[in-house]
Amino acid sequence: MSFEHKSVLLDETISNLNIKPDGIYVDGTLGGGGHAYEVCARLKDKGRFIGIDQDEAAIKAAGEKLKEFGNKVTIVRSNYNDMKQVLHTLEADKVDGILLDLGVSSYQLDTADRGFSYMADAPLDMRMDQRQELTAKDIVNHYSEMELYHIIKDYGEDRFAKNIAKHIVRARANKEVETTFELTDIIKAAIPMKQRITGGHPAKKTFQAIRIELNKELEVLKNSLDEMIDSLNDGGRICIITFHSLEDRIVKNSFRRNENPCTCPSDFPICVCGKQSKGKVITRKPIKPSEEEIEYNKRSKSSKLRVFEREFK
Repeated sequence: MSFEHKSVLLDETISNLNIKPDGIYVDGTLGGGGHAYEVCARLKDKGRFIGIDQDEAAIKAAGEKLKEFGNKVTIVRSNYNDMKQVLHTLEADKVDGILLDLGVSSYQLDTADRGFSYMADAPLDMRMDQRQELTAKDIVNHYSEMELYHIIKDYGEDRFAKNIAKHIVRARANKEVETTFELTDIIKAAIPMKQRITGGHPAKKTFQAIRIELNKELEVLKNSLDEMIDSLNDGGRICIITFHSLEDRIVKNSFRRNENPCTCPSDFPICVCGKQSKGKVITRKPIKPSEEEIEYNKRSKSSKLRVFEREFK
């Protein structure tokens, strides 16, 4: 299957990157190269683009899509958590723009044997980087009931988390849960019939939760944001597209803290903590997709774009 991915909030992201023709730009979640192509198309000969992704299929697809831009493009198989090290290796410690399009790609969802989708029967995998040993099957069969409950409640935000965790543990006592459909059937049995009919697909939130836990998506995001902002040149921007309320909260809070890091009590007349602002939040409220975009790309419905601009004081 070819790597096809509909780029979410494409025009809005490209516009907010404020692309300089001779600048250096990084996409930390390269995917199929949709956003990347539009960035590269705006670069002149001295411009440079660095694409990072941990998915081998994405690396191959993006390499093909971006080959017309020749030496302007460098693609690295890695996690954006290691962006600082990647940039240092490439002698590009400071850049003019960074882009992240978080979450699972259309290709990963539509490739059944990757195990991301509850709509196709496949081995429980869900690894974004298939070099990783731990899989979704390991989480489902070896996490304790309490651990399963917490990830389904926190990452899936599912009010039936406790019952779902209980049903998983009960089912795996008879045999290992090995496939997506086996897990889906267990989840369905844990949710009241009325909710199953009116509340969307019953397995959606649990699958999301397991995927986030397996790939450490929230940890990576939280641990990377400050370093990415530090990697920007004066006037450089970071654009982040999220699909999950917890992701969006992490980005929003990080951007606000980097804009106003002062920890002095509010009644102090002047700042004495010495912490200086790293820039400004461009998007006081997140940019959301238009109705037209949602119509042709259902994945975009929950997406939000937030933008931060680096400023040297």
